Amino acid sequence: MRDLRVAVVGAGPAGIYAADILTKEHDGAHVDLIERLPAPFGLVRYGVAPDHPRIKEIIKALHRVVGRDRIRFLGNVEYGVDLKLDDLRRHYDAVIFATGAISDRELDIPGIDLPGNHGAADFVSWYAGHPDVPRDWSLDARQVAVIGAGNVALDVARMLAKPADEQLSTEIADNVYQGLKANQATDVHVFARRGPAQIKFTPMELRELSHSPAVDVIVHPEGFEIDEASQRAINSNKGTRLMVDTLLKYLEAEPTGAEHRIHIHLCHAPVEVLGAERVEGLRTERTELQGDGTVRGTGEYVDTPVQAVYRAVGYLSSHLPGLPFDHQAGVMTNDRGRVLDLDDVPLAGLYVTGWIKRGPIGLIGHTKSDAAETIASLLADLDGLPRPEVSDPDAILKHLADRGATVVDADGWSRLDAHELALGQGQGRERIKVVPREEMIRAAGPTEE
Repeated sequence: MRDLRVAVVGAGPAGIYAADILTKEHDGAHVDLIERLPAPFGLVRYGVAPDHPRIKEIIKALHRVVGRDRIRFLGNVEYGVDLKLDDLRRHYDAVIFATGAISDRELDIPGIDLPGNHGAADFVSWYAGHPDVPRDWSLDARQVAVIGAGNVALDVARMLAKPADEQLSTEIADNVYQGLKANQATDVHVFARRGPAQIKFTPMELRELSHSPAVDVIVHPEGFEIDEASQRAINSNKGTRLMVDTLLKYLEAEPTGAEHRIHIHLCHAPVEVLGAERVEGLRTERTELQGDGTVRGTGEYVDTPVQAVYRAVGYLSSHLPGLPFDHQAGVMTNDRGRVLDLDDVPLAGLYVTGWIKRGPIGLIGHTKSDAAETIASLLADLDGLPRPEVSDPDAILKHLADRGATVVDADGWSRLDAHELALGQGQGRERIKVVPREEMIRAAGPTEE
């Protein structure tokens, strides 16, 4: 097979898996991982709560890929700013877009624009130390609503309820610790539209809610509904069974009198955020199961006093300049990873993988199989791929330098990584994450002699 130079735009798990699979499947493939942040790993680094270190074990495997021969990391390089689509086409045989999903999906209910409404993705980016979000976050609400039935909703609820000092063993950045230290929340209400067998929590995430002695988890009996379809799901799926068992334990447990409480409300659909000048409450409609996993409204409404609302109803990918995009589905139009134009014709040499390909669903294992499908499509197209105009693999570095981009390569990332580890060791912790972009770039730079 011919030699192959591929740009992968996005160095999260999806992009790294694509680079890994391609270089294993094709001995002549060389990949540039192009990432807009100075650090790789995407939502594994910036979408996981700091008190989940075991989930971040995946970083160790991703780190090995980034440092491998025939894979080159080009961090702090933004598509659409430092590089255009034409630039990539000139320098590479093919381009794989793996930019993920980092924005919040909207929730169209009255009052959602009142001050005190927040997107969960924005909050996650803040507490995960993302360099491109504000350093401060107002946490003055004593009663908070979290809308959503997935793991992100649980992460948000746990971070709002758990005392800040319990985070000091993690990589939490100082500005995040100080913000959480000032948190006034005592009661966090999580609302799910469907019943206990339909929610998308994972058992591990659900059990972790009660790991803090300062937090009581209260499952409210109203809406704890198990119909025949729910029972079939419980009987046939171990994860569903474990999740429902955990909810039942919370339902039956006596509160300990802890100073913080996480309330889980099932079969409650949000219909309006209440308030005049800012959030004062959340109105939900009681729902009932219809026997097929879906629910319908009952016409019974409940008002819960809250001063802040976090919507955790899904992530959304962003439209990339010069490329087709399905705004309703929030994905780049594609067929098995081949990017399609408006007439559903494949665009030669352009591919997509990860959440921007299939939507923000699935776990790490899905991401790997998704990347494998995209690489299979690329390799099947290999003989028909147009040759790049520029043959020198280092020409892209000169192009970026001429654009004024400060590129963080794999050595630079290793220096930044070592710097964060050293900061942590100074306080008896594994790592302390560096937040400001300029500080990240400075730490990634060559050490002065």
